Amino acid sequence: MTEPVLTLDGVETCYGLSQVLFGISLSIGEGEMVTLMGRNGMGKTTTVRSIMGLTPARAGTIRFGGRQIRGMPAYRVAQYGIGLVPEGRQIFPNLSVRENLVATAAARHGGEWTLQRIYELFPRLAEREGNMGGQLSGGEQQMLAVGRALMTNPRLLILDEATEGLAPIIRQEIWRCLAKLKGTGLSVLVIDKNVGALMRVADRHFMIERGRVVWTGSSAELSAATDIQHRYLGV
Repeated sequence: MTEPVLTLDGVETCYGLSQVLFGISLSIGEGEMVTLMGRNGMGKTTTVRSIMGLTPARAGTIRFGGRQIRGMPAYRVAQYGIGLVPEGRQIFPNLSVRENLVATAAARHGGEWTLQRIYELFPRLAEREGNMGGQLSGGEQQMLAVGRALMTNPRLLILDEATEGLAPIIRQEIWRCLAKLKGTGLSVLVIDKNVGALMRVADRHFMIERGRVVWTGSSAELSAATDIQHRYLGV
């Protein structure tokens, strides 16, 4: 069995004196799509920030591609091949769509993701190529954020709140995109509240409650565990 692309083991993270993560452990295999689920404020985004080095973990191990990355600066983590689509999108409002996409582009891992391929995945971005990021709708900004992360040619893509605040038709577009990405063999970690869509597209799920993983299983297991969905997701 090959080593997982990403492994967290006993990760603890604090904001000042307030501890948020209490021994988080999870793994993502090559070409696997994994979700992190839970109610608001339970530590999902903090887990992502810990992986990326944006809020350094104070204990535990974070291994990516067999390399210990805990304690490394965020830019180094990104260079190793983790692409982040952050909560709130955080695109560059005063750069054009094209400039947003090429600003952080890198040809690592074979350089398969090019401007042309992003435009094929999201034709709307090709149509708006010359528009400033700040002129785009929320859905278009999310597409741009995904495209920008893919342009770094990551080995692992992380999406924090993949479809939050988007219109239903745009959500469908994002889920279609994620299904396509899974087909390319890219490893993906996704956070979202749309349990039904996540179960259709993802391989495994990790449920988080108060900074701890309280349940993990496949989509089939989660579908059958309606008590778990109700207890930890309120659905």
